[in-house]
Amino acid sequence: MTVGLNKLLVKAVVIVSFAAMTACTAGTVYYDYRHTVQTGWDKGDTLVFSVPRVATAGKYREVVCMRTTGAFPFTGVTLVVEQQSVPRNIVRSDVLKCTLTDEKGNVNGKGVSLYQYEFDLCDIDLNGGDSLNIRIRHDMKREVLSGISDIGVKIVKCD
Repeated sequence: MTVGLNKLLVKAVVIVSFAAMTACTAGTVYYDYRHTVQTGWDKGDTLVFSVPRVATAGKYREVVCMRTTGAFPFTGVTLVVEQQSVPRNIVRSDVLKCTLTDEKGNVNGKGVSLYQYEFDLCDIDLNGGDSLNIRIRHDMKREVLSGISDIGVKIVKCD
């Protein structure tokens, strides 16, 4: 009797976990990348994303995406993400610390020679007709970062 109950409990946990992980994946409303300069991403080079108006009001998850090569010399990168919602003119600024490797130095990203990462930034409430202007720059001590090939933004409707 206990074995059957344990199996049922495990199945329930798996189903709830899956539902929680996929809660905001049903409706990607924006997904785009900007390339960085091949010689390196300069600290003063801000990448700009113009998210078009959303059709319906609701909660949206913002995700910052990154692609790196084996030439990236650090275990992580700090990004500054500034955004403005239009027409409500709500301004928000976040510092996103992106860990790219584990404690042993193994790459956390997916891929072979180009590694892809996704980092949840925040959830945001938008009204129908709202759009976003998002600006991303790095905040590292080194002025020029080699090994970051692309930075992206994904906006996903949660409800």
